[in-house]
Amino acid sequence: MGATILLTGFGPFPGAPFNPTGPLVRALAQRGRPGLRIAHVFATSYQAVDRELPTLIAKERPDVLVMFGLAQRSRHIRIETRARNALAAKLPDASGSLPDAEVIAAGAVDSMRLRAPAARLLAAARAAGMQAALSADAGSYLCNYLCWRASEAAARAGGPRLVAFVHVPQVQQGGRRPSPPSRRRAGSRVPRTLTDLVAAGEAIVQAAQAAAHLRR
Repeated sequence: MGATILLTGFGPFPGAPFNPTGPLVRALAQRGRPGLRIAHVFATSYQAVDRELPTLIAKERPDVLVMFGLAQRSRHIRIETRARNALAAKLPDASGSLPDAEVIAAGAVDSMRLRAPAARLLAAARAAGMQAALSADAGSYLCNYLCWRASEAAARAGGPRLVAFVHVPQVQQGGRRPSPPSRRRAGSRVPRTLTDLVAAGEAIVQAAQAAAHLRR
């Protein structure tokens, strides 16, 4: 029996009326067997994450949690390695809410390492032909906030065995045509379409699933 994989993305947020991670996780959920893939798209708000993430984990009991977020200024895929105990106190979420603190958890450590084989996921994205790199800074907005809350969940009994976060660049809205074939080395192409993101995302999810199987 395959692993249960929870895939999450985000909806639009201020400055990003199109967020490709929503259609990305829905496309990925339709692929892959054995196992069960479940897609969930969070509204880009702190309240949505706090309300929906615990419910999802309790209901679906995923073995693997792979989260995707948009990094608009990035030109490559970023495999995040840490969740930082930080909040962007001056940046409202999609509902207009502002955090009332500068840290997520008062008195907690400054950062937590994500429970994922980052190097293996990086290699998978590059093998799919896309530019990718490791990152130790998921920012201080909702992506990092979700990383932190997911890491807390993974540390509890019954939590996911593997928790990964992947930042993707902005791509053409509705652009589903594959990028032209490249004769350059693997991992050299800038993701430009949703199809590019799905190719890299599928490789990453498969690598995460395989790693979770080895951890049993």
